[in-house]
Amino acid sequence: MTRTILHLDLDAFFCAVEEGRNPRLRGQKFAVGGQPGQRGVVSSCSYPARQFGVHSAMPMSQAVRLCPGLIVVPADHNAYSEVSHKVMALLGEITPLIEQISIDEAFLDITPQNGEATARRLQAIINDELHLPCSFGVSTNKLVAKIANNVGKALKGKDAPPNAIQVVPPGGEAAFLAPLPINELWGVGPKTADRLRNLGIQTIGDLAEWREGDLVVMLGKHGADLSREARGIDDRPVETERDTKSISRETTFTRDVTDLDLLRRTIRQLSEGVGWRVRKEGLRGNTVKLKIRWADFTTLTRQQTFPQAVDADADIEQAAQTLFRNVWTRGQAVRLIGVGVSGFDDEPQQMALFADEAKPSAAPAPDKESQLRLQDTLDTLRDRFGESIVKRGSDLRKNKKS
Repeated sequence: MTRTILHLDLDAFFCAVEEGRNPRLRGQKFAVGGQPGQRGVVSSCSYPARQFGVHSAMPMSQAVRLCPGLIVVPADHNAYSEVSHKVMALLGEITPLIEQISIDEAFLDITPQNGEATARRLQAIINDELHLPCSFGVSTNKLVAKIANNVGKALKGKDAPPNAIQVVPPGGEAAFLAPLPINELWGVGPKTADRLRNLGIQTIGDLAEWREGDLVVMLGKHGADLSREARGIDDRPVETERDTKSISRETTFTRDVTDLDLLRRTIRQLSEGVGWRVRKEGLRGNTVKLKIRWADFTTLTRQQTFPQAVDADADIEQAAQTLFRNVWTRGQAVRLIGVGVSGFDDEPQQMALFADEAKPSAAPAPDKESQLRLQDTLDTLRDRFGESIVKRGSDLRKNKKS
């Protein structure tokens, strides 16, 4: 049976959520992200701001220079996640075959439903019930559906949310792709694109005319993949479950930091955030990673792997603090610091990370047990009110002094 695949993209998602929370932002030049004086970066920007050249991943200081009067809105990722969950729940009423690939994108396998009719129905529901603009690509596979969505949005222009729907009928995949530039294909980055252009390959259609064997000689296995993609062939299923590889948190300081207490306090806060997310996902990991960037932008990563998987804040923090002590020298300025956990175990056992003679059957020590009870209480508060609801009194006092 010919498949029917939809690709959903929520247009300027963060901005759309902020407009729903504050209708006065509608039609205004604004960007979501960090403050310009604090090394902030644009996470998303409204369509009026885009007309001035503002785009995501741009330093906010540059965005403010390009767009006079730009309103800077702090990002609220808890709010964006909540709205994203609502969107995915609506999609789940249409089909259980959903592959969410980011907070604002997803693939759906709706075989044997009519693709265009279903896309229009979903678009109307998301527009009307959640007040979010969204675009769809419709095709027989994920590759072409994704590219179709990009093309549909481009055809609608950049002055307003496109709310586009672009359909590629069965059998028309190769013809649809043929006139598009080669960098529209997945896996064609700047270097590969330059190599192909040097061979006279400018469009996907040009690439499709080459023999697969010749592309393999030049590009290895990647050449075979590109040959299939250029002809619109993509047999990958919509994957309803995606394994989490790692969970991490990081922060970039507004000014380079040499203060040991602040650095240690930041590691503890990051460890608590990572621990909460690990437990929320129902995971435990046996590798703790520290990421640190010095003032000259040199970036180091260090990790330590242990035989037993953990999820406790104290265990994650102790590992991260040890890694930090091994790389930092007093007075060395730090620009960015991050903590992560990976190596997730399918059947983990609770065990203290640095216990000398811990036994899987042993009951937690009284101090450890009280820590775990406190951790459970804090998790309940974070789950209900958001991650930022919990702050240590000692941190508040230190922040007030500084």
